[in-house]
Amino acid sequence: MSVPPVTSSAPTPQSRILGCLLGGALGDSLGYAVEFDPIDTIRARFGAEGLTSFGQLDGGSHFSDDTQMTLYTVDGLLEALEWANDGVAADETACLWLAYLRWLATQGVETPSSAPVPQPRWIDGHEVLRHRRSPGNACLSGLSGGEMGTVARPVNPDSKGCGTVMRSAPFGLIPHIGEAAVYKLSAGAASLTHGHPSARQSAAAFSVLIHRIMAGAEVRDAAQHALEVVENLPDADPDLVKRLRRALELTARELPAGAALSPEELVGQLGEGWVAEEALAVGLYAVLATDAGGQDPAAHFRKAVALALNHSGDSDSTASIAGNILGARYGEEALPADWLAELEAPELIRGMGERLIAVTLG
Repeated sequence: MSVPPVTSSAPTPQSRILGCLLGGALGDSLGYAVEFDPIDTIRARFGAEGLTSFGQLDGGSHFSDDTQMTLYTVDGLLEALEWANDGVAADETACLWLAYLRWLATQGVETPSSAPVPQPRWIDGHEVLRHRRSPGNACLSGLSGGEMGTVARPVNPDSKGCGTVMRSAPFGLIPHIGEAAVYKLSAGAASLTHGHPSARQSAAAFSVLIHRIMAGAEVRDAAQHALEVVENLPDADPDLVKRLRRALELTARELPAGAALSPEELVGQLGEGWVAEEALAVGLYAVLATDAGGQDPAAHFRKAVALALNHSGDSDSTASIAGNILGARYGEEALPADWLAELEAPELIRGMGERLIAVTLG
């Protein structure tokens, strides 16, 4: 499948990087306000349409562990890239492991004496990252044992929680590396905490999808390609294949516009998003189901995030994924200005994005 060339009207790579990180944080923050609420509770609190704007929240909302770990993913990649730019080969997965161990320390979790003690970096000085925002059990336990998990020697071998997918957009943001490298980096990083094949394949498929969008592909084409990548794996996880296929089928171009599933139908078809393949499918579905073609990108962003979070499930992770996708697709300029004004610690998120830009694009 060919990737369309980036036209002069397309967002710049710099804008896509910042859009992806900020967009994911916006979806995460809005979804975090209702993460553990069933849809009936959400409707009772916010009305029949559910939560659709920060203006409905009294006092705003925080971003969750999803954004925290996404930023630490960026920082792990930054360290590896900084070593490379200095002419020193570094183990990228080990750099990511050290970054995640630094995130673990912000959560107040100690590691055994056998675990390495990472050197502090710029990101670690931000107090906002030292709050516990419902971190996933597998992320905590997978890192706190002191052993570096790998694809061949996994920790939490039966865990396929969405804690891998929600942090994996940054792998797709690195320019000038091939798709195979993106997949390998993402799968290896997922294996640091989760051992189930779906956990690493879902994370890697999401990274490949973002990578494809960064190259100029439309979201549907990028998603179809990511599905094909997974289908061709010798150990392709059947649940992941099933969910991705279904998300594409439910948003086929020949369906009438505006025929989005109800929140009840959404979880019935794609799941609640607590596990990796469901979170990816719900976030992707929300983006494709609200793409009316020719609409204002900011309006598309609002609709997609609202659809992604209003259900009885892991609302912050599914909305974060949708925000990552649309931020990469449209760029920073398309993000709703009133939502950005409510975002927690935007200078930190933007700062991490600018550091990634400086190291990769100059």
